[in-house]
Amino acid sequence: MKPSLMIADFSGVYAEEGFLQQLQERGVPYRLVGLGDIEGTTCYCDPAAEAEISRRLVPEPWERMRWIDSGDYHYVSKILAARETEPFTLVLVDNHPDDQPPAFGRVLSCGSWVRDLRETCLLVEEVWTLGPGHRICSASATVDRELEEGIEDLLRALEGKRVYLSLDKDVLDRKYARTDWSQGTYSLDTLKGWLSGLLRQNVVAVDICGELSPSKGATPQDLRVNCETNMELQELILGHLQ
Repeated sequence: MKPSLMIADFSGVYAEEGFLQQLQERGVPYRLVGLGDIEGTTCYCDPAAEAEISRRLVPEPWERMRWIDSGDYHYVSKILAARETEPFTLVLVDNHPDDQPPAFGRVLSCGSWVRDLRETCLLVEEVWTLGPGHRICSASATVDRELEEGIEDLLRALEGKRVYLSLDKDVLDRKYARTDWSQGTYSLDTLKGWLSGLLRQNVVAVDICGELSPSKGATPQDLRVNCETNMELQELILGHLQ
């Protein structure tokens, strides 16, 4: 059976959590790509590191679900999404917009990758964000409002579009995810409700970050919480993508 998941492994956290073991026990094929030996990757990604990550992370067509480690590496979404060959809309679910000006010239970072993608990839038609400040907004400013009202207008806007979905688990309350970034207050059920609607659209790929490794202070409980949430998310998402 061909792998359904591509896992970008910078920190070894997926093994530490027991996530890889859970996948194996459930018969879910995956491809693990080791990236921990590449220097210059934490939060900021220098040009040499970006080139090497891009060289190694080449998803097969059936690997439409991609796990990309902690939020420190969310810039990997830019590298993966930029491989699309047809126009698409980016939907970002995150507690941060990741659309800030780069702090060090044109160095790719976890806080500026959305802006970099918009400015360098001509195939990006629109960017929608869910989560920051409890809001839903679009880059074109057609919508900017309280998120608690639902996402029906977003779902209508995505009809007929190709969608690349990027999720950072820091949008969740700490009951459901443990990250090393400031977190939102959403429940896992709320997030799964959003995803159920979004995944009924033409989603071409999904990537997920938001892990916390022992090297960043994760406790056994942190690892357990993240692994449990990961399993729920991958079952929901993979069930729609396959």
